[in-house]
Amino acid sequence: MSAQCDYSFGIEEEFFLVRPETRQLAAQVPARLLKRARAELGESIESELLQAQIEIASPVQCDMAQARRQLGQLRRGLSELAGEHGLALLAAGTHPLGLWREQIETDKPRYRRLVEDFQIVARRSLVCGLHVHVQLPDDVDRVQAMNRAMPWLPLFLALSASSPFWDRLRTGLMSYRQAMYDEWPRTGIPDFFADEAAYDAFAAVLVRAGAIADASSLWWAIRPSPNYPTVELRIADACTRLDDSLAIAALYRCLMRHLAMHPTQAPPYDAALRRVIDENRWRAKRFGLQAQFLDQQGRTEPALEQLRRLRELCAEDARALDCVEALQALDAIVERGNSAQAQLACYREQRERGASRSAALRGVVDWLLQTTVSGL
Repeated sequence: MSAQCDYSFGIEEEFFLVRPETRQLAAQVPARLLKRARAELGESIESELLQAQIEIASPVQCDMAQARRQLGQLRRGLSELAGEHGLALLAAGTHPLGLWREQIETDKPRYRRLVEDFQIVARRSLVCGLHVHVQLPDDVDRVQAMNRAMPWLPLFLALSASSPFWDRLRTGLMSYRQAMYDEWPRTGIPDFFADEAAYDAFAAVLVRAGAIADASSLWWAIRPSPNYPTVELRIADACTRLDDSLAIAALYRCLMRHLAMHPTQAPPYDAALRRVIDENRWRAKRFGLQAQFLDQQGRTEPALEQLRRLRELCAEDARALDCVEALQALDAIVERGNSAQAQLACYREQRERGASRSAALRGVVDWLLQTTVSGL
C-alpha cells in the first residue's frame, strides 16, 4: 500500500448478506454475486470465511471526502447487486437473528484450512469488523507507534460497538463480537514489543514452530500490517453508518500522525499498563460509550471525556490532514449513541409495544438494513 500523500489510509468494511423477506442470513450465496461484484465494482470486493459475509476494501486513500465518495459508491453498488440476487446488505458486528450452526463456509483453500485448524472457533466466527490502515513515514517504527496507540484502543471499540445480540439473545454486552473473537488465538491486545525487529523475531519463532504460516495469522486488535507498510486498527466492530466508519478512520489517522510527530510522548511500557488496557477493553465491550476507563493510578474517566481529550490532542493533526469535517460525525455518535445503543433502543421500543422477542429482533434487522444504505 502506497500513495503520494502523507498518512495515506485504507478502510475495510465487512457486511452480512441477508434475505430481506425473512431477515435471516443467506447461508448460501450464489458464486456469481461475488464474480459480478468484482467485475463491476473492482477488486475492492472480497469474500469472507462464511458465505453470509462479504467485504469492501477501499483503494488507498489520501482524502477523507474522496474516501466517503468511493466507499459510498461501493456500498450502494454492492447493495444494488445483492438486491438483484434477492439479498440485502447489513453492517453490524453481529446479526441479531444469526445462528452460526446454520452457516456454510466459503469454498476456498484458505478458509478450509482455517476451519480444519480452528474447528468450532472458526465455524462460530459469525462476526463483522472494521479495519483501518494508516501508512506512517518511513523513519517511524510501526511497532513503537503501535505501542503508543494501544491505550486508546478501547475508545475505538466503544465508538464502533454494534454487536449487542448473539444467537437471537440480548447478550448484555455492547460488543459481543469482541467477546467471540477472544476465542481465537493471537487476538486481543498485543504485548509491547521493543520495535519491528522484535515483533518480526517473535513471528519468526511461530513460523519455525509451524504454529503459523506467516505474520498474517497474528490477529491482534492492532498490528503492523503483514501486507502493507501500515499500522492496522482491527478492534472496531463493523459500523452500520458509513459516516461512523469514516469518522473512526479519520480519528485513528489523526492519532497516528500525532504519535509520529511527537515520538517522545510515550507512557512506560510494563505489564500493569498492558493489563489496564485490557481492563478498559472489557469495559468497552460491556458498556460501550457508557464505559468508565481507568488509568494505572486507579482513577476513572468516562469514555466520552476520553474522546474529547483525544480530539483536543489531535486537533492540529485533524487540520493538517483535512479531517475536521469527517470528525464531525463523532458529534453525531455522541448525540445519538453508537449502533449497539440504537439497536437496543429499537428492540426495547418494539417489546414495549407488545412485540415478541423474535418480532422485536426482526425490527432491529429492519433498522440495520435500512441504515446500512441510507444516506448513500
